[in-house]
Amino acid sequence: MTRRISILGCGFVADLYLRSLQAMEGIEVVGVYDRDATRLDHFCAHWGLPKKTSLTAFLADAPEGGVILNLTNPSAHYELNRACLEAGHHVYSEKPLAMELDEAKALCALATERGLLLASAPCSVLGETAQTLGYALRKGIAGTPRAIYAELDDGFVPQAAYRKWLSETGAPWPYEDEFRTGCTLEHAGYYLSWLISWFGSVRTVVAASAETIPDKTGTGLMAPDLSIATLFFETGPVTRLTCSIVAPHDHSIRIIGDNGVLRCDAAWDNSAKVSYAKRMNLRRKLVESPFPRRVKLGRATHPKVKRWGAAAMNFMLGPAEMLEALEQDRPCRLSTAFALHMTEVTLAMQNAGETSGAQRMTTRCDPMEPMPWAR
Repeated sequence: MTRRISILGCGFVADLYLRSLQAMEGIEVVGVYDRDATRLDHFCAHWGLPKKTSLTAFLADAPEGGVILNLTNPSAHYELNRACLEAGHHVYSEKPLAMELDEAKALCALATERGLLLASAPCSVLGETAQTLGYALRKGIAGTPRAIYAELDDGFVPQAAYRKWLSETGAPWPYEDEFRTGCTLEHAGYYLSWLISWFGSVRTVVAASAETIPDKTGTGLMAPDLSIATLFFETGPVTRLTCSIVAPHDHSIRIIGDNGVLRCDAAWDNSAKVSYAKRMNLRRKLVESPFPRRVKLGRATHPKVKRWGAAAMNFMLGPAEMLEALEQDRPCRLSTAFALHMTEVTLAMQNAGETSGAQRMTTRCDPMEPMPWAR
């Protein structure tokens, strides 16, 4: 059976979705719309896709039972996610779900009321690396997890040649949107989704955030470019999560257990190596093994995508999961509650500032059912 999607917005990130789509089978794009007519023409011509000339036509022609991918600018997410839901369509939104928690809650309430699926990127939680770490946790390979250190630091981006970053079809990296939205809203979900999928709800966030480099583009105040959070889960280890575009590049996650440390060094690679270093005493010194062993699932997982730029991720794993859930009439792993809780925690980190203190979360979600090949 062909599964059908419609794409709203064809800027920089849309090319990453289309590159990923080439690795998938049985998914058809039935319509694309972007308010920039020139960009729409170029994108659809390059990928051989049908374009729609207005949002009204796009929503009217989106197929029943399909999924709309909202790949527009973050500031438009609430308005357009709501329009898609009100038109009766399931929605997969790029992150964040909305820029304000009340807006995200309203979207989720609307989706629930209409019996529609509403999910949010990122979907790397469904990828091999995240699922392998989840498998290692369930198997107790490192023993009981006691603490987690997760880093999403991207280097000193304000000095990078970001004005020259172009997508496959020539769309520029939207640096003003990125700086205005903030690296926490853009990137925290890459590890936060993994953590919530393993342990469920975050109970309390203790965080701080700051804009360390003001006026990056000469257009005024932007969002924080650094955040540091300590996450207290309902049932799970205390976790430190950092996000920045100023600290040296580090995308590692370390899960510290009673017996040793599980580690991955590449959040944006679905095939990144997961290793386990056993803890041991050598003479009078406690060390982690200098020869960590690799943890593997030992079975076929999902279609992979070759590296492009900084990432080797299959961006279509999320939409594919939604389509499969609809086809099989089962709960979607990327549930509405999951998207909402991830949004609340991310906003708590982003908006922490200097004096916010501890913030109790108001939303909840369950851990995620592992993929069939990771059980």
